[in-house]
Order: sequence, then structure tokens, then C-alpha cells
Amino acid sequence: MSDERLGDPVDFAEWLALREPADAAARAPDLVERVRRQLAGRPRLIIHDLGSGTGSMGRWLAPRLPGPQHWIMYDRDADLLDRAAANMVTSAADGAPVTVETRRRDITRLPPDELAEADLITASALLDMFTAAEIERVVAACAGRPTFLTLSVIGQVRLSPADPLDAEVAAAFNAHQRRTTGDRRLLGPDAVEAAIEAFGRRGVGTLVRPSPWRLGADAAGLTAEWLRGWLGAACEQRPELAGPAAAYADRRLAEAAAGRLGVLVGHKDLLAGCE
Repeated sequence: MSDERLGDPVDFAEWLALREPADAAARAPDLVERVRRQLAGRPRLIIHDLGSGTGSMGRWLAPRLPGPQHWIMYDRDADLLDRAAANMVTSAADGAPVTVETRRRDITRLPPDELAEADLITASALLDMFTAAEIERVVAACAGRPTFLTLSVIGQVRLSPADPLDAEVAAAFNAHQRRTTGDRRLLGPDAVEAAIEAFGRRGVGTLVRPSPWRLGADAAGLTAEWLRGWLGAACEQRPELAGPAAAYADRRLAEAAAGRLGVLVGHKDLLAGCE
């Protein structure tokens, strides 16, 4: 597929902004209620958000929790952290103040004592980018504290109307998610199960809920950008797909632009350490 056909990709911050409404609509609300009950009565919540990006998790969750909150946001990208701090909400569900600080860190290398003060640990769209060893380290750092990990990709995609090439592209994309890059073998769609097992080895119970994106005519821009990334990753994994994928891209992007393409992208939300 040529760059001309698919257009220039948006930068990462723009992609995060584009997906934020779909993320907000997808997260499992009943897990938030469990978090509220677990944290009820605490005078001030300290919430550590891992891989914060531009801060969408904080903007979504802080107004759903009552009481004063202090969010500590972690990312490797200083520019994203600046955006997260600048655009954080300032009021909790009951109008109590919400404050924020940022820490530039590699979250796969956090010592457990860095999270020791946390009342809650959160992350969004993160687990599937880890290796098995990285998940072990992150779970070890989180274990013993309520942990809410949302929107992990699970390798399920359904497009409507269906196309003969859908399954082949999906399989190539999932293989790309599980690729080896340098000395890292990513878990991709296997990450949620790996995290459940890692928490279980530490005696921590987990709850899991589906949190799929359901994209239709009202999300045509996100659908088109997701499709470009999905196809691009599939063709990177299997270059021989580039020829048939070019015509496929034309068809699917035209359908998205006309509001005729529906997409379900499977994710799961995981809550650990909440009764």
C-alpha cells in the first residue's frame, strides 16, 4: 500500500485525542462502581496512572470518583505529560479538588516503593504493548493495591459489511502485535491472560469485562485512522499483502467516509485487588 493511498498518519497525540471518546464509551462502568466502593471513605485518593499519554484516563475517571484526588501520571514522553497536566480536570464527582503531578519514567522498571502510597493504580491501552517479563514487573509493582487496567487489545475485530480479506488482515495484524522487536517479544492479544496469571501467582483476584469499541457513522474519522493503522501493521508483518490490501483500503475507506462501515474492536478491562 502506498503512502499516497492511505495518507499521512496523524501524530501520536492526535491519535490519542481522536480515540478518546471511543475509549470513554467502551470502558466497563460496573468496574468503576467496584472501585468507588473499595475506596469509599478515604480522605484523599492518591492515584498513579501508568503510561498516561495525554491524560485521557484521568479525565475520564476522576469525575466518576468522589472526594479529593491527587493524580500522579507516568510516561516516557515529556511532551505528552505536559499535555496531560495542562488538560486534567480539576473537580471530582462531588466537586472536590483534583490535582496532578507528572513523572517521566519507564514504567516497566518502576520499583515497588514508587507506588507504595497509591490508593489506586490505573492504565489504559497499555498491557498489549508489554512482554511477558514486563508484565511480571508491572504486576509485581502493582500487587497489593487496587489496579484498574482498561482497553487492552484482545485480537478480535469484526467489520460490517464483511469482506473476504478481513480475516487475513486480522491474522496478520495479530501476528504483528505478537512480533519480536529487538530482544522484546510483545504479548499483544495475550497480555490480559498473562496479567491475570501474574496477579493470581501473587494471590490477587481479578475481574475482567469486555470493553469493545463500536464504531459507526458517528466515528468515521476514527474508523478511517484505525483502519490505516490496522492495515499498515498487517502489511508490515506480511509484505505480500500490500497488493490486495491497496484495493481493500480503497473499498473500506470509501465505506467509512460514507458512514457505511461498522467496526467492532475487542478490548478487555481488568480490575485487580478489589473485593
